[in-house]
Amino acid sequence: MPGIVVSPRDTFEEAYRKFKRQCDRNLIVTEARARQHYEKPTERRKKEKIATRKKILKKLYMLRRYEARL
Repeated sequence: MPGIVVSPRDTFEEAYRKFKRQCDRNLIVTEARARQHYEKPTERRKKEKIATRKKILKKLYMLRRYEARL
C-alpha cells in the first residue's frame, strides 16, 4: 500500500502529487480496474494475443523506419 511522509512545509497539492505518483508506480489503479470484473481465460488469451501482435507490428514498423534512413 502506498504511503507518503508529509513534511509541515508541504502543501496539500504537493502531497497529493507525491501520493498519485507512488500509486502510478505501484500500478494500483491498473490492477483495481483489471480485478473489477471476472475475465474468462479465453478472453485473457485473446487480449494477450492482440497485445503480442501489436507489439510485433510496432517493432517491425520501427525496424523498417530505421532501415529506410540508411
